[in-house]
Amino acid sequence: MEQSTPYHLISVLMLGVISQIGQVLILRELLMVFHGNELSIGIILSAWLAWVGLGSRLGARVVNRWGRPVFLLKTTAAAVLLLLPLTILTIRTLRGFFDVLPGAYLTLPEMLLSCFIVTAPVCLLTGSQFVFLSRVWREKDKSLDTTGAGKTYVGEATGNMLGGILFTFVLVHLLNPFQSSMLVAGLMLAAVMLIVPVRPSLRPRALAAVPVVLAAAVLLFFSLDHLDHWAHQVQWKQAAPQHQLVDTHESRHGNIAVLKRQDQYSFFQSGHLVFSTAGPETLVPGLEGQEAVSFAHLAMVQHQAPERVLLIGGGLRGTLAEIIKHPVQKVDYIELDKKLVQTAAAHVHPGSLEVLDDPRVNLMYTDARLFVKRAAQKYDMIIVDSPDPTTAAMNRFYTREFFEEARRSLNPRGVLVAGTASTPDLRGTAIANRNTALFHTLDDTFSRVLVAGDRFMFYFASDDPHQVSVDPVELQKRYQNRNIQTDGFSGVHFQVLLEESQLRRVNWVVRHHGRTPGAHLEGPPAVPISPGPVLQQVDEQEELPSVEDDFFINSDFRPIAYYYTLMYWSELTRKDSGEYLKRLLQVQKWWILPLMALPVIWVLTLRLTASRLGRRMDTSLAVTGTAFSTGLCTMVLQVALLFAFQNIYGFVYELIGLIVGMFMLGLALGAYVTQRLVQRKSSLSILMLVQAAMGGLAALMGIILPLASGIQSPAALFALFSGITFSAGMINGVNFPLAAACSMALSRRAEHAAGKIYGAELLGACLGAILASVLVAPLFGIVACCILAALANLTAFAVLLAAGRSYE
Repeated sequence: MEQSTPYHLISVLMLGVISQIGQVLILRELLMVFHGNELSIGIILSAWLAWVGLGSRLGARVVNRWGRPVFLLKTTAAAVLLLLPLTILTIRTLRGFFDVLPGAYLTLPEMLLSCFIVTAPVCLLTGSQFVFLSRVWREKDKSLDTTGAGKTYVGEATGNMLGGILFTFVLVHLLNPFQSSMLVAGLMLAAVMLIVPVRPSLRPRALAAVPVVLAAAVLLFFSLDHLDHWAHQVQWKQAAPQHQLVDTHESRHGNIAVLKRQDQYSFFQSGHLVFSTAGPETLVPGLEGQEAVSFAHLAMVQHQAPERVLLIGGGLRGTLAEIIKHPVQKVDYIELDKKLVQTAAAHVHPGSLEVLDDPRVNLMYTDARLFVKRAAQKYDMIIVDSPDPTTAAMNRFYTREFFEEARRSLNPRGVLVAGTASTPDLRGTAIANRNTALFHTLDDTFSRVLVAGDRFMFYFASDDPHQVSVDPVELQKRYQNRNIQTDGFSGVHFQVLLEESQLRRVNWVVRHHGRTPGAHLEGPPAVPISPGPVLQQVDEQEELPSVEDDFFINSDFRPIAYYYTLMYWSELTRKDSGEYLKRLLQVQKWWILPLMALPVIWVLTLRLTASRLGRRMDTSLAVTGTAFSTGLCTMVLQVALLFAFQNIYGFVYELIGLIVGMFMLGLALGAYVTQRLVQRKSSLSILMLVQAAMGGLAALMGIILPLASGIQSPAALFALFSGITFSAGMINGVNFPLAAACSMALSRRAEHAAGKIYGAELLGACLGAILASVLVAPLFGIVACCILAALANLTAFAVLLAAGRSYE
């Protein structure tokens, strides 16, 4: 073996590392611009994959025409070193390119345009590098087939695995995004420079230049702290011009930003507002403090004698300080991110911090879903003071599965309290759909559910009908019997918060809406002039038609309330922008059937007209189609796995590196085993079997994932998801060298075949990312993602069958 062989292997590994870390960096930065909206994840990944796929095709043309792959590698690596930090800087100034009000969401078209513009330069270059490295490896092996591409595919997948783990467990804790991007891009350039060692005559000059280059790099590296701070200032000046950015921190759960306006402090994570509160200089609580006070006391009087309380979120905005004014014995207070609490400690009102020293308060840093699922003790009250379900991560605390877990953790007379933003009398289709869906989901779990509120809706749920109440006289009596002394709240507030006519109207809406086909598109029916008393409505509810579960029951595996929340905020902040999401609600499941039939009919038509159009066109299309379907299937399954893992386990952001690592490990092993053990790689029959196997795995996942929600052990759950992820990656890895070899048998051009198959696979993944994240997962559910993936591979199998099993 030649001495230079390890050098190009290092370059291949570094291509995987920089691809993965660059993707995560850009993903996190764009999520901040998009307010943490997970629907954008599919758009971001689709843009990334589309440009990488196109880059591989362009790279194949360039290297076939010009040759000199090592020179091309050096040039593109140097360009990535400059462009990756510049891309991050561009993203932070992105809102300035659109006419968008502070706090408003970008529309789906604007997200799409943004993602495809900012990701283009880096992705085109990294996509072309795959083909250049395949050419280098083929020349080193002195081969004429696509084995070089297969080896590069294995090496890049291994590098992807290493990059995901490196970022999650090291870089995110030690470096800012600019430093991380410069480090990995610099290592990639260094690895490429080693492919062709320096000539002996130039080595003295090269060695003399090393200290100078290193010193300049170190100086530039540490100066990037100032660039990071300045870029954050510009970003938040565009997003919230009336606020002052006072602090930022990187956390494994996302970037934390603290903004100040007068004496109000707002805390954001990944661009999403977590909570706002009065600052340490405030003498009297303001609006945010008053909201927390009202929420806490209206919640606590829902139980006649609460002793043990579980509080999920909200403690630092003042809710916890009010809860312990009631005669409770123990309050377990849960926050996910310790870094957020540490950051907030320097900016919140002293009263919100002093309460943490109360012996009755037990602060825990963990995922609340996981805690509730495994809780050994029973609670009198569970209070959810989390943000609205504007993200999939927040939606986990408003689903049927969570409510069932919470019900099992409550004492027989226990009470669950939650709250979301609202509008007077639930005006507006999106907010009426969302809040009605949450009511029906709770009502499907508990025997008694009451709602109250005007611009903020309270949900009170219990199996004991004598506990929860919206009678202001009864609640005022409970409150006064506890002799509570607090600023800004008294027994009179119950009369204001629970005004009778408003109570009747809002309860009538949530009990009648969502019971007719098409209700999610039409909005709630007109409220009678004088609805009956709330308890009378409760009794009459049994006579109403059944609820349309598909659009008014929110679950882990069909997060429809999350989708309605996005519609609501889009309508609220951007004129007509919610129409894009509303139109997607009209999509029907059966539309997939003609889309499946089209490629089969196309290939059959090409085969029947083979004498005029060329005898191999049908086979070429079928082979390329398998790569496309494999990419689509793999990405759809990845999205389904990530959503399901987050909903059930709760640590997807922390363990994303391991999840991606398991997939990439399977991908690398599958490609490696195929390279070594399969002799007839250009066999269409084997390629058909792989498509059938992947379709079977997708269908099996659709059965397993809903059952996984009942697993109690985190270790067993992680092992299950790791196994499924590894299997999906392995089958995908098997497919690439087979499809590349089949394409090579048709075109007789190695780089052309490798670039074509690699590009088709990435374009399929691009489409899969958009379909799964934006449409299928939120509207039809995670199981529907698995069905879509299975149908994609079934279509590829049918197309290969229609094309025939030979090249003749």
